[in-house]
Amino acid sequence: AAAALRAEELAERLRRSEEQQREIPKDPTQRWLRELAALSQQLQQVHPNVLAKILKQRTVYQNEEIVVIDKPYGLPVHGGPGIKNCIADVLPILAKMLENMKADPLHLCHRLDKETTGVMVLARSKEAAEKIRLLFKTRQVEKIYWAVVLGDPDPVEGIVEIPIVEKEVQSHQSHYKMTLAPNYRLRPEDGKVMKIRKNRNAESAVTRYRRLASASACSLLELQPITGVKHQIRVHLAYGLGCPILGDHKYSHWSKLAPQKLPELTLRRLKLEQSKARHLPLHLHAHRLRLPLGQPLDFVCKLPLFFQKTLRKLELDIPKD
Repeated sequence: AAAALRAEELAERLRRSEEQQREIPKDPTQRWLRELAALSQQLQQVHPNVLAKILKQRTVYQNEEIVVIDKPYGLPVHGGPGIKNCIADVLPILAKMLENMKADPLHLCHRLDKETTGVMVLARSKEAAEKIRLLFKTRQVEKIYWAVVLGDPDPVEGIVEIPIVEKEVQSHQSHYKMTLAPNYRLRPEDGKVMKIRKNRNAESAVTRYRRLASASACSLLELQPITGVKHQIRVHLAYGLGCPILGDHKYSHWSKLAPQKLPELTLRRLKLEQSKARHLPLHLHAHRLRLPLGQPLDFVCKLPLFFQKTLRKLELDIPKD
């Protein structure tokens, strides 16, 4: 009887805590932030079959060689410490859901960061995956991203061509970050440009950019990475142009891991306090991808809802394609 009573108490306590979690804040901005914070947590908690079903619903194109999905926010492509769910793990389940019970697992052809949304290509066979990976490697795939950034790039259109290298950041909390490894620097005595010795570990990185809109101390940029270095767009924008991506807490500071500091006008438009800025998600979206596979294939994924809401709040006008 005592055991039954304890179980009943436990069930009641669980029910109460779930109700508290479900309480919806009255303030719309607080509600919005709660939704955003819950996005990636939910994807980590669902059963792999449920995750595969979500990806099936987000399939934008498929043929005998490839499957194209609209990758959701907060879902890692690969597993790692503390990651329960990732795209790579559910590819066998997704293949069966799309075809039949005998389908071979799908294969990854490229990667997107956990927080990046948008167009992602999967291959139905090893041969197709190798063919597509080669197209990426030889820069035959055209990738177009959209990002909301802090500030205004100067000039408003151009190319960032600065090599990138991974370095350890020595601070009270040591961590690794990608950073710029330029081949040139200014001579202190007269400000003349001089060539410096190339960093052996640095990778060539080229990003084309242009401004689509500007308002509220922010800009909407269209980006075309010509190369495919890890975190390339984020590093080129933050350290090359001085315009970090909205919600990029990792690359908004060099020496510390801290939430991004936002301009007063941006906070006002987002109806946000600086103390809540850490909840802002990364506003980077893989908008379009052109794949020369026999005939050129062109895929577009529309902006996720949270990105659209941000554009409306910041009064950044989406250009008509």
